[in-house]
Amino acid sequence: MTTVIHMKEQTVKSKSKAETQSLAFRLGEILSKPIVILLKGDLGAGKTTFTQGLAKGLGITKTVNSPTFNILKLYQGRMQLCHIDAYRLEGIHQDLGFEEYLIDGEGVCVVEWPMYISDLLPKEYLEIEILNETEDNRCIHIRAIGEDAQKILEEWL
Repeated sequence: MTTVIHMKEQTVKSKSKAETQSLAFRLGEILSKPIVILLKGDLGAGKTTFTQGLAKGLGITKTVNSPTFNILKLYQGRMQLCHIDAYRLEGIHQDLGFEEYLIDGEGVCVVEWPMYISDLLPKEYLEIEILNETEDNRCIHIRAIGEDAQKILEEWL
């Protein structure tokens, strides 16, 4: 038996924080089903900036900031947003209960630094890598893994 993994990719350029937030806002506006979004990029690349725009698109009015010290934050809007920062979880192998949001979640789950919890990640997701080109310019590489994620990417961009 052969397993087929459906994948689609796209790259977008952003020239400012406002453009990055606008891109993410459009994604938040179209989301209607649970999805996991993996955010990759160096410190300061714009992962939290992206999440802030996404939250606004989901109708969240509360201020969204990095959950670095809390590890997980929940926000309520049109859909729930679970924001996980796994940066401090490297080498930790205990059950932190993330499956509730990553596998069985009923909203949007954004994971910064997903490589530190890779064994918990679902089979379908959007992976967004934000790369610094200059102080303001970003190259945003998006991969949609799975059929539902591909449909979202097609509608989004």
